[in-house]
Amino acid sequence: MGDILNQLGQLFLQSTPTVIFIFLLLVVLDRLFFRPLTRILKEREDATVGALARAREQAAAAEEKARGYEAAFQSARQGVYRQREVERKTALRDREATLEQARQQAELSRQEGQAALRQEVEAVKQDLRAACHSLAQEITEVVLDTAPSAAKGGA
Repeated sequence: MGDILNQLGQLFLQSTPTVIFIFLLLVVLDRLFFRPLTRILKEREDATVGALARAREQAAAAEEKARGYEAAFQSARQGVYRQREVERKTALRDREATLEQARQQAELSRQEGQAALRQEVEAVKQDLRAACHSLAQEITEVVLDTAPSAAKGGA
Protein backbone atom coordinates (compact mmCIF):
# COMPACT_ATOMS: atom_id res chain seq x y z
CA MET A 1 0.00 0.00 0.00
CA GLY A 2 2.87 2.28 0.63
CA ASP A 3 3.82 1.83 -2.99
CA ILE A 4 0.43 3.11 -4.15
CA LEU A 5 0.65 6.10 -1.84
CA ASN A 6 4.11 6.74 -3.11
CA GLN A 7 2.87 6.62 -6.72
CA LEU A 8 -0.07 8.86 -5.83
CA GLY A 9 2.28 11.35 -4.22
CA GLN A 10 4.49 11.29 -7.33
CA LEU A 11 1.42 11.78 -9.57
CA PHE A 12 0.29 14.62 -7.34
CA LEU A 13 3.72 16.27 -7.54
CA GLN A 14 3.79 15.80 -11.31
CA SER A 15 0.24 17.18 -11.74
CA THR A 16 0.86 20.16 -9.44
CA PRO A 17 2.40 22.33 -12.19
CA THR A 18 -0.57 21.47 -14.47
CA VAL A 19 -3.04 22.36 -11.72
CA ILE A 20 -1.18 25.61 -11.03
CA PHE A 21 -1.04 26.30 -14.76
CA ILE A 22 -4.78 25.65 -15.16
CA PHE A 23 -5.53 27.81 -12.09
CA LEU A 24 -3.37 30.64 -13.51
CA LEU A 25 -5.01 30.15 -16.90
CA LEU A 26 -8.45 30.46 -15.27
CA VAL A 27 -7.37 33.62 -13.42
CA VAL A 28 -5.85 35.14 -16.58
CA LEU A 29 -8.86 34.16 -18.73
CA ASP A 30 -11.22 35.51 -16.09
CA ARG A 31 -9.45 38.87 -15.93
CA LEU A 32 -8.60 39.25 -19.60
CA PHE A 33 -11.55 37.54 -21.31
CA PHE A 34 -14.56 36.67 -19.17
CA ARG A 35 -14.85 39.87 -17.10
CA PRO A 36 -14.57 42.21 -20.13
CA LEU A 37 -16.88 39.95 -22.11
CA THR A 38 -19.39 39.86 -19.25
CA ARG A 39 -19.09 43.65 -18.82
CA ILE A 40 -19.62 44.23 -22.56
CA LEU A 41 -22.62 41.87 -22.64
CA LYS A 42 -24.11 43.63 -19.61
CA GLU A 43 -23.54 47.03 -21.20
CA ARG A 44 -25.11 45.77 -24.44
CA GLU A 45 -28.10 44.42 -22.54
CA ASP A 46 -28.43 47.69 -20.59
CA ALA A 47 -28.16 49.66 -23.84
CA THR A 48 -30.72 47.43 -25.53
CA VAL A 49 -33.11 47.57 -22.60
CA GLY A 50 -32.52 51.32 -22.31
CA ALA A 51 -33.09 51.81 -26.03
CA LEU A 52 -36.28 49.77 -25.83
CA ALA A 53 -37.44 51.79 -22.84
CA ARG A 54 -36.63 55.06 -24.65
CA ALA A 55 -38.39 53.78 -27.75
CA ARG A 56 -41.47 52.93 -25.69
CA GLU A 57 -41.38 56.37 -24.06
CA GLN A 58 -40.99 58.07 -27.43
CA ALA A 59 -43.78 55.94 -28.90
CA ALA A 60 -46.02 56.88 -25.97
CA ALA A 61 -45.09 60.56 -26.39
CA ALA A 62 -45.75 60.35 -30.13
CA GLU A 63 -49.08 58.66 -29.49
CA GLU A 64 -50.00 61.37 -26.98
CA LYS A 65 -49.06 64.07 -29.50
CA ALA A 66 -51.08 62.27 -32.17
CA ARG A 67 -54.08 62.22 -29.81
CA GLY A 68 -53.56 65.93 -29.14
CA TYR A 69 -53.34 66.67 -32.87
CA GLU A 70 -56.42 64.55 -33.53
CA ALA A 71 -58.33 66.38 -30.79
CA ALA A 72 -57.22 69.75 -32.18
CA PHE A 73 -58.15 68.64 -35.70
CA GLN A 74 -61.55 67.43 -34.50
CA SER A 75 -62.09 70.71 -32.65
CA ALA A 76 -61.13 72.69 -35.75
CA ARG A 77 -63.44 70.54 -37.88
CA GLN A 78 -66.32 71.15 -35.46
CA GLY A 79 -65.54 74.87 -35.53
CA VAL A 80 -65.72 74.83 -39.33
CA TYR A 81 -69.02 72.93 -39.18
CA ARG A 82 -70.41 75.44 -36.69
CA GLN A 83 -69.24 78.33 -38.86
CA ARG A 84 -70.78 76.73 -41.96
CA GLU A 85 -74.04 76.24 -40.08
CA VAL A 86 -74.06 79.90 -39.00
CA GLU A 87 -73.31 80.98 -42.59
CA ARG A 88 -76.02 78.65 -43.92
CA LYS A 89 -78.58 80.05 -41.47
CA THR A 90 -77.55 83.60 -42.35
CA ALA A 91 -77.86 82.81 -46.06
CA LEU A 92 -81.29 81.25 -45.47
CA ARG A 93 -82.42 84.31 -43.52
CA ASP A 94 -81.12 86.61 -46.27
CA ARG A 95 -82.86 84.47 -48.88
CA GLU A 96 -86.12 84.52 -46.93
CA ALA A 97 -85.84 88.29 -46.50
CA THR A 98 -85.18 88.71 -50.23
CA LEU A 99 -88.10 86.42 -51.07
CA GLU A 100 -90.38 88.31 -48.69
CA GLN A 101 -89.31 91.59 -50.22
CA ALA A 102 -89.94 90.19 -53.71
CA ARG A 103 -93.36 88.93 -52.58
CA GLN A 104 -94.21 92.34 -51.18
CA GLN A 105 -93.07 94.05 -54.39
CA ALA A 106 -95.04 91.54 -56.46
CA GLU A 107 -98.13 92.10 -54.30
CA LEU A 108 -97.70 95.87 -54.61
CA SER A 109 -97.28 95.55 -58.38
CA ARG A 110 -100.34 93.30 -58.53
CA GLN A 111 -102.39 95.79 -56.52
CA GLU A 112 -101.16 98.67 -58.66
CA GLY A 113 -101.93 96.64 -61.79
CA GLN A 114 -105.42 95.84 -60.51
CA ALA A 115 -106.01 99.49 -59.66
CA ALA A 116 -104.79 100.56 -63.10
CA LEU A 117 -106.97 97.85 -64.67
CA ARG A 118 -110.00 99.04 -62.69
CA GLN A 119 -109.35 102.59 -63.85
CA GLU A 120 -109.02 101.39 -67.43
CA VAL A 121 -112.21 99.35 -67.07
CA GLU A 122 -114.01 102.41 -65.68
CA ALA A 123 -112.58 104.57 -68.47
CA VAL A 124 -113.63 101.99 -71.06
CA LYS A 125 -117.09 101.73 -69.46
CA GLN A 126 -117.46 105.50 -69.60
CA ASP A 127 -116.24 105.50 -73.19
CA LEU A 128 -118.73 102.70 -73.95
CA ARG A 129 -121.53 104.59 -72.18
CA ALA A 130 -120.67 107.71 -74.12
CA ALA A 131 -120.39 105.70 -77.33
CA CYS A 132 -123.65 103.88 -76.52
CA HIS A 133 -125.33 107.15 -75.71
CA SER A 134 -124.03 108.75 -78.88
CA LEU A 135 -124.95 105.63 -80.90
CA ALA A 136 -128.37 105.59 -79.32
CA GLN A 137 -128.85 109.22 -80.29
CA GLU A 138 -127.69 108.52 -83.82
CA ILE A 139 -129.99 105.52 -84.04
CA THR A 140 -132.79 107.58 -82.62
CA GLU A 141 -132.11 110.38 -85.06
CA VAL A 142 -131.86 107.93 -87.95
CA VAL A 143 -135.02 106.13 -86.89
CA LEU A 144 -136.86 109.35 -86.26
CA ASP A 145 -135.57 110.97 -89.42
CA THR A 146 -136.29 107.95 -91.52
CA ALA A 147 -139.68 107.33 -90.06
CA PRO A 148 -141.06 110.63 -91.28
CA SER A 149 -139.28 110.16 -94.60
CA ALA A 150 -140.59 106.65 -94.88
CA ALA A 151 -144.05 107.94 -93.94
CA LYS A 152 -143.68 110.67 -96.47
CA GLY A 153 -142.32 108.38 -99.11
CA GLY A 154 -144.90 105.69 -98.40
CA ALA A 155 -147.92 108.00 -98.28
